Amino acid sequence: MIGTECPSCGESDRLQGDRDGEVIHLRCESCGEAWDREPVPTCKQCGGTDMQAVPKAIVEKSRGTQLSVVGTRTVHLCSVCDAETLETYHRNRPNPLMPDELPTINAERDDR
Repeated sequence: MIGTECPSCGESDRLQGDRDGEVIHLRCESCGEAWDREPVPTCKQCGGTDMQAVPKAIVEKSRGTQLSVVGTRTVHLCSVCDAETLETYHRNRPNPLMPDELPTINAERDDR
């Protein structure tokens, strides 16, 4: 399901869904989390429905300190609450938005 991920574990591939009128009941096959998704995205901050779907880069460390965009995922941004981020996206089109955090060497060292 494009643009949908588990709110608990972030899984986006192993999801099952059933439509019940206007609501879609979803279940993550990875962690078992269940939730309902409205067919129209709404802003979590203001509750508005003036949302824009934009691509966000998925970045991985590839070689040494080199980072590579390995894909994109769709995120919905509020025209009011996320106006600054949307302005950045439209200014840099057709490039996707970059992630809020990038994988770094320091993150790997912290995991050891």
